[in-house]
Parts: sequence; C-alpha cells; structure tokens
Amino acid sequence: MFRNQYDTDVTTWSPAGRLFQVEYAMEAVKQGSATIGLRSKTHVVLGCVNKANSELSSHQKKIFKVDDHIGVAIAGLTADGRVLSRYMRNECINYNFTYESPLPVGRLVVQLADKAQVCTQRSWKRPYGVGLLVAGLDESGAHLYYNCPSGNYFEYQAFAIGSRSQAAKTYLERRFENFADSSRDDLVKDALMAIRETLQGETLKSSICTVAVVGVGEPFHILDQETVQQMINAFEIVGEQEGPAAEPDAAAGQEAAAEQGGSTDEGVAPMDI
Repeated sequence: MFRNQYDTDVTTWSPAGRLFQVEYAMEAVKQGSATIGLRSKTHVVLGCVNKANSELSSHQKKIFKVDDHIGVAIAGLTADGRVLSRYMRNECINYNFTYESPLPVGRLVVQLADKAQVCTQRSWKRPYGVGLLVAGLDESGAHLYYNCPSGNYFEYQAFAIGSRSQAAKTYLERRFENFADSSRDDLVKDALMAIRETLQGETLKSSICTVAVVGVGEPFHILDQETVQQMINAFEIVGEQEGPAAEPDAAAGQEAAAEQGGSTDEGVAPMDI
C-alpha cells in the first residue's frame, strides 16, 4: 500500500469511496501473529502463535480474560488490544454491579464495535490497529465474534486472523461442519491443527502457542503448557499411526474405481478434491 493525497486524515474520503487510514489499520491486523477461534454448541476455543521480537525477549501476551464467561484473542498492535480488553473488563464489571448478572456477549461486542467506529469519524483520533476474536458463553449459547478496526463485527463458527491465517482458514473451512457437535478436546485438537498450518513447516510446540477455553461449566481460562504439549503429542502419534494405514486403503480404492471405469471424483465436494 502506497501513500497518496487521501490518506493524511481518517475522515477524508477518496473518490473511490475509501478511507485509507482505516484500511491501513486493517493491514496492521494482517501483520500480527496468527490467532484462531472455533466454537461448538457448548465450548469456544481460542488459540494464538507466540511470536517474540528476538531470542532474548519473551513473547507478548495475546489472549486476555475479560470475565468468567468471556475472553479475547488479538492480532495486531498489542498495546491497543490491551487497552480494549481493559475497557471490556470494565464494562463487564459495571454491568454485573448494576444488574447482578453476566453481560451478554453480543451486547459487549456491539459496545466494542461502537467504540472502534468513533475512531473512524474523528480527525483527532486514529483507528485501533488490532483485530479481536471474542469468545463467550451466555444464556443463548456459545459465541465467537470478530471485531474489525473499521467498527464492523461478525459472528463465526470458526475464524482466523493475522499473518499466514489463510492456511488456518483453509483447514477450518474443511472441518467447520463438524465443530457444532465436537467435544471440548476435539475442539482443542482442531485449534492446534489450525495453528500448525500457519507455522509453514515449523514444529508445533506448546512454547510457541497459547490455547484458551470457555464452555458450559468451565470458566474462561488459559491451558497450561504441559496440558497443551500432551495434546500435541497425542494427536501427532495418532496421525503417524493412521498415515501408513490410510495409504494402502486409498490405493485399493483407486484400483477398484479404475476397474469399474468410474471416476473417484464423483460425489465429492469441490473443497475435498
């Protein structure tokens, strides 16, 4: 993206109807470390890649607890994400103090989107350079929302943001139909698999990822590294065992199809071909 005469002010429209400062903020989200979220009927799982600036420094925290029933994962400018998570935490506290009940997830997401929208309409402000995946559980069930720097928000079954997130999206698009009825452990497994897709060949370890869960009877919390590493080891062992066994079956299936003169692609969804 290049500088032009219409990007000096967030309130200046280009002739094509674009606000470049808002688009630059959305570009900052794409430059952040990958963050993913997925939900079932009873649980929501958030995961992110821990990216340090150097080998001598620790990584920035990317997942924040807002309330017992809500948590957020961020991609983009970490400082903006920290400020917005504190705002969300204050809103939950104030609502709970006033009404003596948890703040509904959808209402909090709308308030957050309104706060982001104000920054696109004031010349003395700049848009927040962070995208947030909001995971929560309320009376209407489990929810996963994405809040954009533009002030838009969307509810998803599964989503990924940040750098190299397209690989994770491709994995989630193949699997999302099974998420609604998935168990907690299956959701965590799929989250780890999606994170692995963003690493581009790097070995997945608990030290380079963070996973958090919220669900029915389970307040929002971040899983410890030992638990995450055990789950990584478990599904990698299963994958190694299933890999060699699946190859002969696939070869036999292709031979049978060739004998019958049929095509192996018939009846298969385009995404699976």
